[in-house]
Order: sequence, then C-alpha cells, then structure tokens
Amino acid sequence: MSQETKSVCDEKTYQWIYNTYAKTLRNFIYYKCGDIQQAEDIVQNAYIKLWNNCSKIVFKNAKSFLYKVAKNEFLNEVAHKKIKLQHQIYLAKESTNETPEFLLEEKEFMIKLKRVIANLPTKQREVFLLSRIDKKKYSEISEIVGITVKAVEKRMSSALITLREQIGNI
Repeated sequence: MSQETKSVCDEKTYQWIYNTYAKTLRNFIYYKCGDIQQAEDIVQNAYIKLWNNCSKIVFKNAKSFLYKVAKNEFLNEVAHKKIKLQHQIYLAKESTNETPEFLLEEKEFMIKLKRVIANLPTKQREVFLLSRIDKKKYSEISEIVGITVKAVEKRMSSALITLREQIGNI
C-alpha cells in the first residue's frame, strides 16, 4: 500500500502514526511548555483531532497536521493563561487591605499632587515629568529638551523644592 492510498481512518495506519510520532511530538511540546502532563494532554488532543478529521487528512500530511494542531493548542493555552493572569492582577488591584480613610486621603493627595505639578513652571514641569513619569535619565532629558545636564539638574531641583513647599515633606 503506497502513501497516497493509505487512509488515516484505517486503525492499523492510525496506530502506526501514533507509534511513530507520539513520543517526538510529546517531547516537542514538552520542550515548549516544560510540563510533561500538559504536553501529554496536548498530544492526546491532537490525536483525537486527527481521528475526528481522518477522512479529510491525507496520510502524508498526518505528521504536519499533528504538529500544527499541537502547537496551536499550546499557543491557545498560553494565551488563556495570560488572560487569567491579567484577570488575577486586576482583581488583586481591586481588592485592598487599606482602610477607607487611607484610600480617601490617598485620592485627595493625588488630586493635590496633580494640581501642584500642573502649576509648576512649564520648563520645570517638563523636566520633572520626563524624569519621574517617563523614567528618563538627566542626560536623556538634556538631549530631548536641548539643554545641558546642569540645567536639567537645576530645573529638577527647583521643581522638587516647589513640590515640597506646596505639598509638604511626605
């Protein structure tokens, strides 16, 4: 029986495909995920899909079908885990151990801080936000703004002094 005439739906052919590719496919997925149980589950699902679609799969394409299905299932699981993690992080941010008074004080402080930053002179505000929000180094700020590093240091110092005076030394 030639490769063109073999049917994946034939039990002996299916068994041969399983015996030939299952171990290497499992190792391929295991190397990607690092979890042998997960790799075995993915391989099992790939073979189930092969069996369910056996009439559509040509024998010579069975191996590539298995690898593609296994790889896609692995990628789907990774994407699902990312979504679950993002959801857990979101829930963790929503729940807090802080008292309502603290949360209110924090909110009021943030409003006051934003107002004081907005009222800084333009040049000081620009340097302050580049440093504290964009996490730029003074040398990077000097290139962006087109001034010397000393001038950046002076503007930053003046901005911090103004913030301390208007907010207090917290």
